[in-house]
Amino acid sequence: MLSAGARTAHGSRSADGISPGLTFVFALASGALVANLYYAQALVTVISPALGLHAGLAGLTVTLTQLGYAVGLALLVSLADLVENRRLILLCVAGTVVGLCGAALSTSAAMFLISSVVIGVCAVGAQIIIPFAAHLAHDHRRGRVLGNVMGGLITGIMLARPVANLIASAFGWRAVFGVSAGIGVAIAVVLWFALPERRPQSGLSYAGILASTWHLLMTQPVLQGRALTQAFVFGSFNLFWTAVPIVLTQRFGFDQRQIALFALAGAGGALAAPVAGRLADRGLTRPATIAAFLTILAAFALSGWAVAATFVVALAVAAIALDAAAQASQILSQRVIYGIDAEARGRINAVFMTSIFVAGAIGSLLGGATYYFGGWTATAATGALAGAVLLVLAFTILRPRPA
Repeated sequence: MLSAGARTAHGSRSADGISPGLTFVFALASGALVANLYYAQALVTVISPALGLHAGLAGLTVTLTQLGYAVGLALLVSLADLVENRRLILLCVAGTVVGLCGAALSTSAAMFLISSVVIGVCAVGAQIIIPFAAHLAHDHRRGRVLGNVMGGLITGIMLARPVANLIASAFGWRAVFGVSAGIGVAIAVVLWFALPERRPQSGLSYAGILASTWHLLMTQPVLQGRALTQAFVFGSFNLFWTAVPIVLTQRFGFDQRQIALFALAGAGGALAAPVAGRLADRGLTRPATIAAFLTILAAFALSGWAVAATFVVALAVAAIALDAAAQASQILSQRVIYGIDAEARGRINAVFMTSIFVAGAIGSLLGGATYYFGGWTATAATGALAGAVLLVLAFTILRPRPA
């Protein structure tokens, strides 16, 4: 157990920076929190009939969680520059546990949907943890720390769907939310003892924090460029993962368990996050960013050929490459934007993640639409086009600026 003095950061990182143990705790907590956004997505076909939700409204089990997350991004993440961070993170974890318990015990669709909103709003604790970790890390290790924490978050995203399918197939869908609630309680206990305190020194009111968030977006070209490019990256990522379960079912004859295993294979792309962080620490952000964008273009091209040739191994390789490129790009972007203003990292992250979230929703919509109207060829072509746009942006708005 840490003493009160050892747990206090007082607005600046500690003399020793962030330890490997605390980095692991941050990674674990981030992954566990964000995974809660995706459980219902994997279980929508069993949750909605169990709760008497009309088939035409079944998507609300996912949509309301995502909308709650959007609200949290807009209203809670910026609080990291105003409110003591340890307390804020613990409150978010506690709120998530309450929402998960409500979902597990739901006896009606209304109760489940309300719980979904609570889960979404409070899951943004992951986006408070990330800039907190960046704040604690030394400058020369910030990319590595961010890569490790984001690796945990990304692993949570990628494992959520297959794990939900596997648990639900053995114990029922309620067990998924119950198990996650139990994990949340355990994480809250660990965070209670492990987290240092950080009291921001912004000197702003909540209204001032929100106003300055908009000001940052309007006045920081680096933030604008990185938010725009990562929006294209995450949009293409969601485009792929929305459409690929459909093509796996229709073209390859996969059942739910096989789709879960395919998604599990795709989680291998999370290993790129720590590597990207190390490259950024070595001053290789620009070439690594261009390589990530090229990989996105190549991954969609490979996926188009793989589906046409009914070659599932090649499709899995494309999925891993796309995931790796998307995660690497995000780490590289966060390494850059967190250097803009140390006391505004919460607000910077709020702008960055909100843009990504909106683009991700658009990408999901396009994934279903392109596959419906043009098959996988249209989906792959749309993703490849996004990769091409990213390369153009890399040589225009992401060009190095004079000091």
